[in-house]
Amino acid sequence: MASIEPSQRTQLSTAMLNDIPHCVARALQEDIGSGDITAQLIPEQQQASAVVICRDHAVICGRPWVDEVFRQLDSSTQIEWHIDEGDSVSPNQTLLTLRGNARVLLTGERAALNFLQTLSATATTARHYAEACLNSPIKILDTRKTLPGLRLAQKYAAAVGGCQNHRIGLYDAFLIKENHIAACGSIGKAIAKARELAADKLVEVEVESLDELHQALAAKADVVMLDNFSPADIDALSSIDLGATKIEVSGDITEEKLKAYSHAAVHFISSGSITKHIRAVDLSMRLMD
Repeated sequence: MASIEPSQRTQLSTAMLNDIPHCVARALQEDIGSGDITAQLIPEQQQASAVVICRDHAVICGRPWVDEVFRQLDSSTQIEWHIDEGDSVSPNQTLLTLRGNARVLLTGERAALNFLQTLSATATTARHYAEACLNSPIKILDTRKTLPGLRLAQKYAAAVGGCQNHRIGLYDAFLIKENHIAACGSIGKAIAKARELAADKLVEVEVESLDELHQALAAKADVVMLDNFSPADIDALSSIDLGATKIEVSGDITEEKLKAYSHAAVHFISSGSITKHIRAVDLSMRLMD
């Protein structure tokens, strides 16, 4: 089942709900354009039922986007979901039944399935990552490496799969990287400037060596991201006084590496793979009459 924490729901809910109609409208416009000429082969008033079937093992995510597709095309379309958001399903399982105008069902098919297969793929990958650290206090984070235009949707899907959201965008936390440090002069100066600009925002610093880690700790960064650190360097954390600073591990994180890091002295592991290295879930829609 879905495992979105209350704080994540609050952070995402308003922005996501406002974004879904615009996101769906763009998808329908690019697909339909001046009109679905193939759907015109069907009598205008013909009614039909259809089912959407999943052909894979998957975690299903994207119901609000599917609902919005058919709401925009014809609000009289009836949608009966047979699964809940975040449910794990098996091959050949029926996800939903649609009833309404046959033209509408076929016109909305591709846009609806595109959202459902992509967000389910994200949630499925996230579930695999979350389960790799199931017995560990470490939290698995997504990143900003999302599909353009689907940032909020994929962040939501990652949370449905059991992971947590890192920054939603460039505006809600500082993430100071190599080029920021070079431009500011040092890690300490960059952190000091961040505190001056927005004292209420979380300040995270990406470091590439143990020396830079100690600089970030001295400047009291909220979070330090260890980029592509070796297992030996990560093991060395157990002998370092971190104070109140939390540690995040990142860089080429695979499911295998997650298991290796699951008992390390770190608080977070982040991976862009949750949102970018995904394989669309195999779905099909079939008219019943």
